[in-house]
Amino acid sequence: MYVKSEHLRRNEKLKIVFMGTPSYATTILEALCLEPSIEVILLVTQEDKPVGRKQLLTPPHTKAWLLEQGLHVEIFQPKTLRCKEAQEKIAACRPDFIVVAAYGQILPREVLDIAPCINLHASLLPKYRGASPIQSALLAGEVYTGVTSMLMEEGLDTGAMLGFSYLKIEPEHNASLLFNALSSCAARLTLTTLKNFAALLPIQQVSANATHCKKIKKEDGLVSFELDAIEIMKHFKALSPWPGIYLESGLKLLDICLVDESSCNASVGMIDGIETEGIILTCKKGKVLLKILQPVSKNAMPAVDYIRGKRLGRGDTLV
Repeated sequence: MYVKSEHLRRNEKLKIVFMGTPSYATTILEALCLEPSIEVILLVTQEDKPVGRKQLLTPPHTKAWLLEQGLHVEIFQPKTLRCKEAQEKIAACRPDFIVVAAYGQILPREVLDIAPCINLHASLLPKYRGASPIQSALLAGEVYTGVTSMLMEEGLDTGAMLGFSYLKIEPEHNASLLFNALSSCAARLTLTTLKNFAALLPIQQVSANATHCKKIKKEDGLVSFELDAIEIMKHFKALSPWPGIYLESGLKLLDICLVDESSCNASVGMIDGIETEGIILTCKKGKVLLKILQPVSKNAMPAVDYIRGKRLGRGDTLV
């Protein structure tokens, strides 16, 4: 534990180098910038990237927020942290802590040795180490999730744990809503961890209990009515808004809800009912209500309008 105790005894502001890229990180950055006892002296984030059909060069969310606020925090966007220039730039700041939240690169030993590096990981470690902890918790049907603050080391999310913030996953939570809720948890936990750092006793992770999650890809959104209704709903919640869920035909299921999770159906993918708000489809087990669909290369439309255009009715198979 190599916090500068003399520095803290003088009640000076803690100097923070913050590393983060998406909106999850921005919520934490905002909390740090608003805290009177903390001074964010450098934002390290990913390079601006082309986005959308027009490939407009777009800054990371953290950078965009900082510029909008007009705060006098230097912004650094190295291509890699493994070059000497980037390492010397961070070391020259002489930070008390380096706070990392969804930065997007693994920190090399040269950076880890500059100051205590604290990561805010959106799971209750050692569960869901890796790139998609929020989506993975929803896919697994977890009842609780949370955020872990930990000391970083060269392994992926393997460092000693400093603190936890727990959150109950509510029925309405999809990945986007859960992302926002955990961002707020992470912001509060960051401040608590920094202010109490000298008194914390790091807890080593038990690797035998660890689970890992991969980066989400577009193809992960492929679903079939051969799945149980409850599994389709898990995919829908976990993969909204991106990549969303879709059928093998390319038809996107933009808005769905669970109707029944227990009935066993003789045939799957069959239109079992037509309601004002959508169509009821049979799954391997249970049924779902499809509200909004989007055919390939077309605009989103109500599911009822879609089946009318296809001249489908009750008892027909959707695809």
